[in-house]
Amino acid sequence: MSGMTKKALSSTLKAMMERASLDKITVKDLVADCGVNRQTFYYHFQDIYDLLGWIYKTEALDSIANYRTYDTWQQGFLKIFQYVLDNKKFCMSTYRSMGREHLDLFLHQAVFELLMGVIEEVNANMQVRLEDKNFIANFYTYAFIGIMLEWIRHDMTEDPEMIIDRLSVLIEGDMEKAIKKYVKSC
Repeated sequence: MSGMTKKALSSTLKAMMERASLDKITVKDLVADCGVNRQTFYYHFQDIYDLLGWIYKTEALDSIANYRTYDTWQQGFLKIFQYVLDNKKFCMSTYRSMGREHLDLFLHQAVFELLMGVIEEVNANMQVRLEDKNFIANFYTYAFIGIMLEWIRHDMTEDPEMIIDRLSVLIEGDMEKAIKKYVKSC
């Protein structure tokens, strides 16, 4: 029952965000639309932003778990773009609200985990400190998030596959080169 309640609350919030800005939605409005009481909401979530974070984590992060390798990272990035595109109104409402931090956090977590998987694979035969691997992953994560936020800002009009193709050409071999540079500092 608990999982069904969370899904019902998330579906209701997403539907409400198609009609109103996240900043205008209250817990009172949400539970009324969903048909549950406030106590039920607070049993599962601290506030609407907690629910927002749960939506991003459960709907999107789990879907890229199998794409954290050197050969599949492009497909993982494409899944992130596709999730945002498939949930355009929801993501745009988040982007334009005080909940934007949750979108940024979702993007950072998704991209960082994906890139860390690639780094771990490339690093398999090399000894690189964890803080150096984290630094490399963060560098590429912020570059990707910047590209994605620019895409969102321009109403998601550019084809995600084209963006990923250009990104792939740009960074082909760079991660391995970066890791090799840090092997010397161990």
